[in-house]
Amino acid sequence: MNGTVRLVDSVSDSFAALVVEEIIASPDSCRLFLSGGGTAEECYQAVAARPGVDWSGVDIYLGDERCVPPDDPDANHRMITSVLLDHVGPVHGDHPMFTGGTPAGAADAYQELVAALPDLGLVHLGLGPDGHTASLFPGSAALDITDPDRAVVANRDPNGVNPHDRVTLTYGGIARARRVVFTVSGASKQDPFNRIAAGEDLPAARVHGGDVLWLVDSDAIGDVTPDEVG
Repeated sequence: MNGTVRLVDSVSDSFAALVVEEIIASPDSCRLFLSGGGTAEECYQAVAARPGVDWSGVDIYLGDERCVPPDDPDANHRMITSVLLDHVGPVHGDHPMFTGGTPAGAADAYQELVAALPDLGLVHLGLGPDGHTASLFPGSAALDITDPDRAVVANRDPNGVNPHDRVTLTYGGIARARRVVFTVSGASKQDPFNRIAAGEDLPAARVHGGDVLWLVDSDAIGDVTPDEVG
């Protein structure tokens, strides 16, 4: 598998520590590409609980989004706002990925936004039970995007497991991150994580970046030997 596996007691606390480090290291130009899902929500709650962090130089982006109204319970940006942005100091910029229109139109608009960035900073990714990450689903069209300059596309799950049309970073877009952080927590993630570690070609296994880190807890790590502990 690509990257370093770090076994941690608390995935959310370890992720929060990395985010604070990222903000301190780039106080005037920190870019965070955030995710959705239950583990991500726990991670952002942990980040919001960190006191004394100056968010005025932070720009918030999304790595993927469901094409639903902004106030829909399934909207990643709604979750990010309610558990993180509403509880920290004002950020430099907040950039929702989908606010209306067509998935393709939203993808094109976000592509233009992302293309202007020098890099994507820290990209946070999760791991689905089917091995997907961001909205890169098994068998979906986005897996075959080979143009390194195409960072954002519309996509959907051809297997019908994950609902809603999506907008998502591509592999080429993720590869522009300075750091990619996977957060993998709970027994339900042990099977896909172990399959990736064994070399199976699941979508999350194809992610590359300058620095790929997997934060994994004891329930999810299974038989995989970590590269780092703590």
